[in-house]
Amino acid sequence: MIDRRRATRYAMVVTAEVTEASSGKKLTGRTSDVSRTGGFVDSLEPFPEGSAVRIVLTHGNERFESVAKVVYSNPRLGMGVSFESPGEGQLAILDGWFEQTALSKALT
Repeated sequence: MIDRRRATRYAMVVTAEVTEASSGKKLTGRTSDVSRTGGFVDSLEPFPEGSAVRIVLTHGNERFESVAKVVYSNPRLGMGVSFESPGEGQLAILDGWFEQTALSKALT
């Protein structure tokens, strides 16, 4: 299978709150991998492919927020989301998390 990801994914567990734009429905899940362009949110009832969402990722006491789009959905497993417009400050938060993850793996 060809990997079509645009950015390196980091295996890290982060709490995710996803809100569907059209209905306001919220779900809480977790990510199993994240990149600067998106990630996968574990959820038993993911939103359908194409849904516009707002995502908030929480790691420790830091939060990353972005408008996003569901690019694929697997019922009872989760959904892949693509970040649509994170601000530069938001991307700096992700970069800090990735550095911490890489450093802790290098130390083990």
